[in-house]
Amino acid sequence: MLFIGSSELTIDAKQRLAIPAKYRSQWNEGIDGKAWICVPWPEGMLLRLYPEGGFERIANLQHAGRETLMPPTDQAQLEAEFFSLAERVEPDSAGRLSLPKQHLELVGLPNEVVVIGARDRLEVRGRDAWKPNSKERFQMMPRLAEKFTRPTNLDGGKK
Repeated sequence: MLFIGSSELTIDAKQRLAIPAKYRSQWNEGIDGKAWICVPWPEGMLLRLYPEGGFERIANLQHAGRETLMPPTDQAQLEAEFFSLAERVEPDSAGRLSLPKQHLELVGLPNEVVVIGARDRLEVRGRDAWKPNSKERFQMMPRLAEKFTRPTNLDGGKK
């Protein structure tokens, strides 16, 4: 599933977040699974929401790709930190997720949030932190894109 766009929402008093209809309408339970995986993310103080099926595929690819890049002890520590914080959350009949209290506390999310599509996941960010910087983020896009599209040398370094 490809997540694009954004929506402004509110986390209610019971710590529930309604997944916007534009994302729910794309959901394929056979591929995406029944639930979401919620992961708090320190950079940007946000929550990442992955479809269950997509999270499993990403976890398997990350594991295979990192085995040769990271010493086993560091990899084991990263996996323990990352996966111990991940929580499976099932939507209720209204499409709302009960966000884990620990996650909300770790990242300090306010009730007023924006849910943004980020290719293979949704990100839940504080509205007041996200909205004022939209012009700066827009102007930064060419520099970010250049970082990921530059050809590399044969030795793996950037040209």
